[in-house]
Amino acid sequence: MFDFEKLEVYQIAKEQNIKVQRYLETMGGEQVLKEQWRKASLASVLNLAEGTGKMNNVDKRHYYSLARSSVFECAALLEMLKELCLVNEYDFQDFYAGYERISKMLLAMYRSLSPENRKPLPRSPRPDDETDYNREQQY
Repeated sequence: MFDFEKLEVYQIAKEQNIKVQRYLETMGGEQVLKEQWRKASLASVLNLAEGTGKMNNVDKRHYYSLARSSVFECAALLEMLKELCLVNEYDFQDFYAGYERISKMLLAMYRSLSPENRKPLPRSPRPDDETDYNREQQY
């Protein structure tokens, strides 16, 4: 099992993506917006997976940010499709709630990797330099 498969946010994003892909198969209307929603939905999942495989926090944060940006793109597209009467209110609320949840989880992951959240390693006790200097002067 890959590390990304162990993440709850990955499982939720993957299910949301599958739901979007199936929904789009049954949906008529505007092809450009539908195709963009399909791509953004897939990108959110793939960027999350790719970020999990990165070896340093800077790269991980970059990909988690890209995944979250794709989630925002999905939410914006969803709103446009609703305004065009291509998505009903019930489906809109369902998808929108999923995007909100995924976004919050990705933000928490991003923040957990920020440098200010890293705890410094404990330092071994060091003798006071000035005391050592004075001690040497005594001899």
